[in-house]
Formats: sequence, structure tokens, C-alpha cells
Amino acid sequence: MESKKKKYYIYISVLSIFLLLLIVISASIGSSSIGIIDSFKLILSKIPLLNRMVDTEDVKQVYEVIVWKVRLPRILQSSLVGGALAVVGCTFQAIFRNSLADPHILGISSGAALGATLAILSGITLNFMGIGVVSIFAFIGAALTVMLVYKLGGIGGKVLVTNLLLTGTAISTMLSSAISLLMIYNREQLEKVYLWTLGSFSSSNWSKVLFLFLVSIISVTIIFMFSRELNIMLTGDEAASSLGIDTGKVKNILIIISAFLVAGSVCVSGTIGFVGLIIPHCMRFLVGSDHRILLPFSYLGGSFFMILCDTIARTAAQPTEIPVGVITAFFGAPYFIYLLYRNTKNRSF
Repeated sequence: MESKKKKYYIYISVLSIFLLLLIVISASIGSSSIGIIDSFKLILSKIPLLNRMVDTEDVKQVYEVIVWKVRLPRILQSSLVGGALAVVGCTFQAIFRNSLADPHILGISSGAALGATLAILSGITLNFMGIGVVSIFAFIGAALTVMLVYKLGGIGGKVLVTNLLLTGTAISTMLSSAISLLMIYNREQLEKVYLWTLGSFSSSNWSKVLFLFLVSIISVTIIFMFSRELNIMLTGDEAASSLGIDTGKVKNILIIISAFLVAGSVCVSGTIGFVGLIIPHCMRFLVGSDHRILLPFSYLGGSFFMILCDTIARTAAQPTEIPVGVITAFFGAPYFIYLLYRNTKNRSF
């Protein structure tokens, strides 16, 4: 037991160090190249207590603007979104006992996309506390979709997981059709809508980072508190109930919290696929299926993966930016095919 704990501490320490290194490296890469040491100094210079350790007098002032106004908000936002999607994916895979479940399974992304589409077509350019109307409409669309799925997925006041999945799929299809119809009759805005659905962090700012941080710290903390219940529910609802767990109540709480977390993530980044699908599996191979360990590792792994993909997205084809959803799909689709192949040979989760 002690050796296993020691192994996990080593893993999480190494992953955390690599994540911090990636943040510094990503802040250095872009249309204006900044030295890694300079980026490191600039990042530390704004952190209380640590700022006494560095001297930035020899660093160009324009670099400070680039790092703190442009790159760092984007890096932190991508990190928060990646971690959130990975945790939700891990949670849904346990709740639905389906290794192919992902954060968008309840139609949340389609609701957010419809809200964003309506905002883009309206031409409104207002913002509230640094958060644009597109993000606000996307969040409202996602929230309303979750409410609708829960309303239609219930029978006699009870919510069944199977009904939620079927209802979410049906509503997602309907909303996607509505988006397609709107795009046909508003072709001048077709490109903007399409690019939003592919995902991007190009409009990142500190207001969105703060919003995401608050949403994440509340939602992820609550999900972590149910790690033990997730472990037990993997054995089946009957076994979990025999151990005194109200599986219906636990599932409802986790689904609602997860949906809220996905809505907050999607509204500021667009639809980004595969993160919540592949990261939990990769971490499961590394640390096993104990959610007390798997959830924190999934969060760190999702953050690392998303920062890496976004760095590639904004630098691989300069001055053009590739939608980050394209990069995640490039890595995720082959892994998804592998999971499908594996599931045909082994149906057990």
C-alpha cells in the first residue's frame, strides 16, 4: 500500500512539473518568440512572494504585454477547459458504465452551439464584465438544454440514465438541425458559426479565466467528494444500493454538476471533442480505476493535453490559426477507433 501511494505521488509530481513546464514553454512560443527564461521571469513577477525572486528589468516591456495580456489568459483558459472536460468524461463513464461516454453525451454542446449561433446572427457585440454576448448566449443555451433533457427524460418524477441518454441524443439532433437551418438562411455568417463549433481560445481574457476558475473549483470539488460513490457504482446499482448508497440521488447530483461544468467550459471555448473521452482512459491505464486517484490525474492530464493542442493550433500554421477542435480530433479520433475495436472484443467495462 505504501509503495503504491509513493508511486502515485511520484506520478502526480512528475505530471504537475511537466504541466508547469508546458505553461512556460507555451507562453514563449508564438508570432513573437520570447525566451523561456524571460517568460519564466515574467510569469513569476506577478505572483505574490515569488516576484521577489526575479528581476525583469532586462526583459522588454512589450514581452510583458504579450505574456500577461495575450498568451497566459489563453493558456490558463485552455488548461481549465481541458481539466473540466476530462473530469466530466471520467465521471460520465462511471455513471453510465460506458467506456465511450463523453461530456457532450447529453446534448449540452448542441445547446451551447445554438445559443452561440443566435448571438452571432444577431450581430450584438455587447459584453458583460469582459464576457461577450456569444459566450453568454452559449451558456444559456447549454443550461436550457440540460433542463429540457431532464424534463423530458423523467418518468413519474424519476430520472433514468437510459432515458437521459436517448433524450439527449434526440434533442442534440434537433438542435443541430436548427443550427444547419439558420446557417443556410444566413450564409454571410456561415464561417463564424462554423469556426465557433470547431473550438477556439482566440478570444481568451482574464474575465473568462476567472469565470471558468470559479465554475471549475466549485464543480470539480463537488465531483471529487463523490469519488467513493463512483467507485462503488462501478459494481452496479444493486450492489451500490446494498451498501447504503442512493444511486439515483448521486447520479442526479453528479449529472447536474457535470452539465453545469461542461456548459461553463463550452460557452467560452466552443465545441471541443475527444478530450473527455481519451484522457480518462489514458489516466486509467496509468493509475487504475480508483476515482479518488483517477479524477485528479484526469484533471491534470486534460489540462496538459489541451494546452499542448492549443499551442499547436496557434503556432503550427502561422499566421493562420487552426481551430483547437481540429487538433484534438486529430489525436482523439484514432484512439476512439481503437476503443471501438477493443469494445467489440471485450464488452466488460
